Amino acid sequence: MLQVLGCSSVQSYPKSDHYDGTSFFNPDNPKGNGLWDGLKLLFSFDFESWPDSVKNAQALNLHRNRGKDEVAITFVNHATVLIQTEHFNLLTDPVWAERVSPFSWIGPKRHRQPGIAFSDLPEIDIVVISHNHYDHLDVETLKQLNTTFHPMFIVPLGNKKLLEENGIQQVVELDWWQSVETPQKLKLSLAPAEHFSNRWLFDKNQSLWGSYVISFNGHTVYFGGDTAYSSHFKAIREHFGSPDIAFLPIGAYEPRWFMKQVHMDPEEAVQAHVDLGAKQSIGIHFGTFQLTNESIDRPVKDLHSVLDQKKIVRNEFLTLEEGSTRLFKLSNVKNDL
Repeated sequence: MLQVLGCSSVQSYPKSDHYDGTSFFNPDNPKGNGLWDGLKLLFSFDFESWPDSVKNAQALNLHRNRGKDEVAITFVNHATVLIQTEHFNLLTDPVWAERVSPFSWIGPKRHRQPGIAFSDLPEIDIVVISHNHYDHLDVETLKQLNTTFHPMFIVPLGNKKLLEENGIQQVVELDWWQSVETPQKLKLSLAPAEHFSNRWLFDKNQSLWGSYVISFNGHTVYFGGDTAYSSHFKAIREHFGSPDIAFLPIGAYEPRWFMKQVHMDPEEAVQAHVDLGAKQSIGIHFGTFQLTNESIDRPVKDLHSVLDQKKIVRNEFLTLEEGSTRLFKLSNVKNDL
């Protein structure tokens, strides 16, 4: 991802197993990729050809009635998902930008429009943000959501200031394993992820990254955000139990020598699904922005191949069409096709 020269004001937090008093880090892989790895990556990209534009086959049903044990899922695209229950509408990592970059004229551009036009969104109650990379935290989208709906924004440590600097005041900042309860009768918990943060050249890991456990009516939905594979999936299962639905990233994984530190490939995503004990997993983080080498359709093909090899039925780990709303009955997590 394109980053540029800049500066940031450093905030300090109590030391922990993922913060050393200066920077955040991954407990399983505290060093991660270094500067020279990043420079090497710039000269080793070999992008497969992507189509300039892919149409969405929309089947929106955003206003369907939902019962106590039902959740409606609409995959907007990339890591943006609309989650709807009888009590709340929640967005994950909302990005409606044409480019995921600090610049409007360069950087990864859309190859697919959002599955929901911003003007078609229902009332949004809650927004969760996994970390500060441009393909997950788009300031202009957040400002528009704030102006239109005034939702509660949940962010990992170190990200609240960026939102407040842009006029967004209803922000809750969490550390790993911390939770907040909302007026909509749900509990939001920030859980670990294996990743990194920065928006500029000199602010690497000055803010935290994470995943989310969304708990309501005795059910849990897990949003994996952006992550490499590590032991945190088993730890999340031990802490919260197995989720009814897990959103797991399956794309942006080549070249593997670099991306293995920050992104799962489909085989690792399936292992994360197993580690979590998820009743239903849904793939995200693919098919919108060309961030890495693989072709636009390879993540889904690789996912199907891994599921077949491991003799896991494909319906247990789905990918959804952008702009199509799917109703899941959480009592048995069988989707209403």
